[in-house]
Amino acid sequence: MFPPSKSERAPLLCYVTDRRSLVSPETFEERQPFDTRKILLEKIAAAAAAGVDWIQIREKDLSGIESSSLAREAVRLAGSSSPGTAAMARLSSKTERAREQLSTRILVNDRLDVALAVQAGGVHLGEKSLPAREARRLVKSLHREKDFLVGVSCHSLEAAKAAESSGADYLFFGPVFATPSKVAHGAPQGLECVAEVCRAVSVPVLAIGGITLENAADCLSAGASGIAAIRLFQDSPDLAAIIRALRGIST
Repeated sequence: MFPPSKSERAPLLCYVTDRRSLVSPETFEERQPFDTRKILLEKIAAAAAAGVDWIQIREKDLSGIESSSLAREAVRLAGSSSPGTAAMARLSSKTERAREQLSTRILVNDRLDVALAVQAGGVHLGEKSLPAREARRLVKSLHREKDFLVGVSCHSLEAAKAAESSGADYLFFGPVFATPSKVAHGAPQGLECVAEVCRAVSVPVLAIGGITLENAADCLSAGASGIAAIRLFQDSPDLAAIIRALRGIST
């Protein structure tokens, strides 16, 4: 039997972007850069308006200039959306500062320089990226520690413990279920592993990898504080309905 979720309220919801999946693989390279960018920005605006808590800009193939431009526009769009921070109150005391965020929080994948330059709400690091401790040191040197989150993707219990010790504010753990975007990270971890990680760390854990409206509740029952997903949010024809359904899972 899984332990109860660390949160008795609605889950944290994070939309992870992937503009390459917005168009067919056969036509992606043929499209003009502004075309896929425009489509992605429309998705980001819709997600922010629907009330998703976080949006992670995860476009690894972009240059620094392109990444900065996209992230800056995402921050603008998120800042003009309705407040989406009701779920932030469920974070641990270590991340109480997140409550001050008055709109959807933009996280930039891996590029700490870009995240800081565009005044994003945080950076999301991979297991082999800059250690969270070093990212936190740089953030502090720029006096941004009050409003900036440092998250880490983890694929094992050991990595989760190490990330927490290194100063991560939250963790992504997965892939929980089978999903095309996480094939490189091996076989699905499963709900038992989610539960084990959630018992072992005190920072919020968001389940990722193959998350659907049907299995999200299982992730929360396993102890996750929320869920992160690409297709669940990006491919939905009625994102507001998806958000409402997810919000109602644990209320």
